[in-house]
Order: sequence, then structure tokens, then C-alpha cells
Amino acid sequence: MPPADIAEDPFVQLAGRLGELEIVIGPKAREAVAQVRAGLREAIALRERGDVPAAISAIRSAMERLAALGAELDREEGVAMREIAAQFIQALGVGAKGSAKTAVQAMRKKAGDSGGGDRSDW
Repeated sequence: MPPADIAEDPFVQLAGRLGELEIVIGPKAREAVAQVRAGLREAIALRERGDVPAAISAIRSAMERLAALGAELDREEGVAMREIAAQFIQALGVGAKGSAKTAVQAMRKKAGDSGGGDRSDW
């Protein structure tokens, strides 16, 4: 897959917006947010190198960490984030781009991203 405009990449946008969680939650979110951000950046790099299975694995790990953070703060929030992450990974695994996009939008919204940023090139 050719590199897309990096500023438009939904995973870059999600990673960038994670800092808002640190502001809302405070210092206890810092380590988890850094781990999620690093995982998303790794997934982007893997995807750009054409290693889609490894990219999916990196995304799964990052989303599980984000869901764990949600569970630490609010049990119900953690359950919701795990469900969204599972839907996203399942959609990617079967090539259901529409479902994957819907899950990404839900993750971005939960991470504090209010922008639409719909991408049609993936």
C-alpha cells in the first residue's frame, strides 16, 4: 500500500488525540497512552511495509491496552472499548473495510477526537 498523506491517516489522528486522555485522566494515563501511541505508530509502519498481519497484531495490542486503560477508569467503559477493538480486528481480518472504519470512528470518538476525518483509501 503506498504511503497515504500521513496527516490524514486515521491511526495517526487517533494516536495524536490520545494526548487528550492524559489531560482528562491525568498522569496515571501517561504510560498507557504512550504504549497505545507507540503501538499505533508501529502498526502504521508495518502496514506501509506491506506486513498487514503484523500491522493487525500491533493494532490489536494497542487497542487492548486502550481498553485496559478504560477498564481501570470505568469497568463499563473498558467492556465497551474491548468490544469495539474486537469488532475492528474481526473486520480487518475478513477485509470488511466499512465495519473497520466504523470501529475506528468509535475508537477515535472515545479517545476524544471530534473530527470526522473519513478516509476512503483503505
